Amino acid sequence: MADATPPDDNKRAGKRRSGRSGKVADFRYKRSSQHKNSASKRGGQKGANQARDGSAKNARNPGFAKADNDAGNKPNSARQGKKHANRRPAPNTKRANSVKGRSGPAAKHGKPSSNTGRYRAGEAYAALDLGTNNCRLLIARPSGRDFTVIDAFSRVVKLGEDLTTTGRLSDNAMERTMGALAVCAEKLRRRNVRLARSVATEACRRASNGEAFIERVRRETGIVLDIISAEEEARLAVLGCHILLEAGQGPAVIFDIGGGSTELVLLEPGEKIPRIIDWQSVPWGVVSLTDTVGVIENDSLTPKESRLARYAEMRRVVSESFAPFVQRIAGAEKGQNIRLLGTSGTVTTLASLHLELPHYDRKAVDGLIVPSSSMREISERLSGLSPDERSQLPCIGNDRADLVVAGCAILESILDLWPAQRLGVADRGIREGILRSMMAAELDSGPSNPAPQAARSGQNKKRAAS
Repeated sequence: MADATPPDDNKRAGKRRSGRSGKVADFRYKRSSQHKNSASKRGGQKGANQARDGSAKNARNPGFAKADNDAGNKPNSARQGKKHANRRPAPNTKRANSVKGRSGPAAKHGKPSSNTGRYRAGEAYAALDLGTNNCRLLIARPSGRDFTVIDAFSRVVKLGEDLTTTGRLSDNAMERTMGALAVCAEKLRRRNVRLARSVATEACRRASNGEAFIERVRRETGIVLDIISAEEEARLAVLGCHILLEAGQGPAVIFDIGGGSTELVLLEPGEKIPRIIDWQSVPWGVVSLTDTVGVIENDSLTPKESRLARYAEMRRVVSESFAPFVQRIAGAEKGQNIRLLGTSGTVTTLASLHLELPHYDRKAVDGLIVPSSSMREISERLSGLSPDERSQLPCIGNDRADLVVAGCAILESILDLWPAQRLGVADRGIREGILRSMMAAELDSGPSNPAPQAARSGQNKKRAAS
């Protein structure tokens, strides 16, 4: 039986504090804590210079495996290609640009003022997201007020395997992850990366040897990973995908179903730049929930009945964890024209099944609007199938056959607490949020407020080699 009240040591929930605006676009690129600590030990101007140059070292740091087929396309290319009947219109340029949310001396109409920074021609930015199940890298170059992806890499590493029962990252999981990070490191060395940010999420937050693993990654690959908080994870996910929210003035919820946790964010209606009203993170993702809620052993049940009983238990566990968030947003879910947007492998997989795609196609899925009833029907059908039957379905395969049921249970619990009639689907999130925040910080910086600067290319190559 699963523990229905998991620990909440990382302040996983709470309304925005009054001292902060709550705007997602307020988030800015931060150098890793390792760099901050090392810089603080140095004195005078030399220490300050080295602290700035430290971001260049991180810019050459690697991460993210399994090449995406859409590398080289802009993130919004899904809406530029073949239109699907129930796809929402592409957001206007001003709305997409507003994600940068300048609080500095930017001029109106999206044009940087004479005080702001400039992109350097040909230089790239990189974002690495090491999750509980996947290791993902995105490398992009600025393109006008947006960016164009020039390289991408994703691999299922199952870093959080057995974490729920042991409290530690296993040796096999760490070795798989190191292999993926080595590929990422090589990609970052080959590209002219100006700035990069590499983050780790729930698996490293929870594991007793998480910090030791982060140090090993730094030592062996040069990648400096930040273990970010659940709140920051939620903010980055919203920053990366909120432009895909269906148009309207009703309240909106964006959620991210990960491998080790799920984040829910309630956004204020009517804001082009989302303002976070409330949020919650629970340590139930597709990996942690699968590992925690085992097979229901009962001789009186048929195999299918046993699978359905396990699914019901998963839903109970997740719903109880969401209860505090449900209480805080009571009334908002009854408003008119409520909107819902999901970013995760679960929603993109189910959207692919909804479209009956023979294989996954990001251009068909990213930005899609699906009836919530269809997602429920697919979830219920998958919950009764055996792992072998699920693995035979297009867009699921062996990697997702065991995990997709937990994702369905989380999704249905979200549809219970936020009963929107339609669900938006996003194949983007944390990585895109990181890229946008870094690029915004670059444009916000001026002569008196320099952004984190990379060193000259020759110095960068020496650092990358080391």
